Amino acid sequence: MAKQLVLMDHDGGVDDYLATMLLMTMDHIQLLGVVVTPADCYVQPAVSATRKILDLMGGTHIPVAESTVRGINPFPYLYRRDSFVVDHLPILNQSDRIITPLVAEPGQDFMVKVLQQAPEPVTLMVTGPLTTIATALDKAPDIEAKIQKIVWMGGALNVPGNVEKNWEPGQDGSAEWNVYWDPVSAARVWQTQIEIIMCPLDLTNNVPVTSEILRKIAQQRHYPISDLAGQCYALVIPQDYYFWDVLATAYLGRPELYQLREWETEIVTSGLSQGRTKIVSGGRKIYAMDKVDKEAFYAYILQQWARFVNG
Repeated sequence: MAKQLVLMDHDGGVDDYLATMLLMTMDHIQLLGVVVTPADCYVQPAVSATRKILDLMGGTHIPVAESTVRGINPFPYLYRRDSFVVDHLPILNQSDRIITPLVAEPGQDFMVKVLQQAPEPVTLMVTGPLTTIATALDKAPDIEAKIQKIVWMGGALNVPGNVEKNWEPGQDGSAEWNVYWDPVSAARVWQTQIEIIMCPLDLTNNVPVTSEILRKIAQQRHYPISDLAGQCYALVIPQDYYFWDVLATAYLGRPELYQLREWETEIVTSGLSQGRTKIVSGGRKIYAMDKVDKEAFYAYILQQWARFVNG
C-alpha cells in the first residue's frame, strides 16, 4: 500500500515538536520534510530542536527547512522562549552533532520544490500560521494543484479566541493566534480551492493536557519518545494547555476518531476582530473537526509514543 505523502509546517511551540514526534510514528505516512515557520518560537533553536528530534527518532533522511517569512502580530516572547528550553533538553543533546540535514534554501522555497517534485499531491500538516504556504503559493501558483489538502490547527469558530485582550490591546478576543499572527496570509490561502480541514479551538478546548495523562506518559518513560513528551509537557503544565497541534496531527493517523462539519467562513484581516475566522453565509467552505473520541485519542498517543525503544 502506497504511503501518504506529507509535508510538515510547524512554528516551534512545545506542542509543535510533539505533533512532529507523533507524525513520525505513523507507518502509513511518508514525511517529505519539515518546515519551521518563525512564529511561536525563536527560529534558530526551533530548527535545532526539530533536527535533534528527527535524529532521536531515526528520521535523519528527512530534510528540515527554515522559513524566512514574517507575521504581522508577533507572538509574546514568553511563549517563544520555550524553543530554547526544548533545544537544551538532555535527551536531545546526547550527541555532539546533528545529522538531520538543514537545507540551504528558505522554507518557502523548499516547500515549492517539494510540491513540484512530488509524484502525487501532498498533504500539508500545518500547526502554525499559514504564512509560509501563502508565500509559496505567491511564488509558484502551480503548486496549488499539488496540495491534496491542508490539515491545520487554527481558528476559533463558535468560541472565543485565545488572543487575550490584556496581551494585545485593541483586540476583541475573537482571534486565534495562528490566524492572528498573519491574517492576510490566512485570507490568501482561503482564496484557493485547496481542501482545508481545521482543528479549531472549539474542539481543542475540550481536550486538555491534564496531570492524569502526564502521569500515564511518565509511566512509559523508558521509551525515549514518551520521556521526551513528558519533559516537554512538564514545561507547560502550570498554564492552561490543550492538545492543540497533537490533536490536529492525530487526525492523519486515526481520522475515524473525528467527526467533521462543514462551515462557510471568512478571515477577518483588519479592525478589532483581526485574525477572526468568521462564519458567514456564502463564505469559503472548510471542514472543521467538530467532535473527537477523547479517550481513544489519549490511548492513541500513548500507544504511538511507546513504540520507539531505541530511538
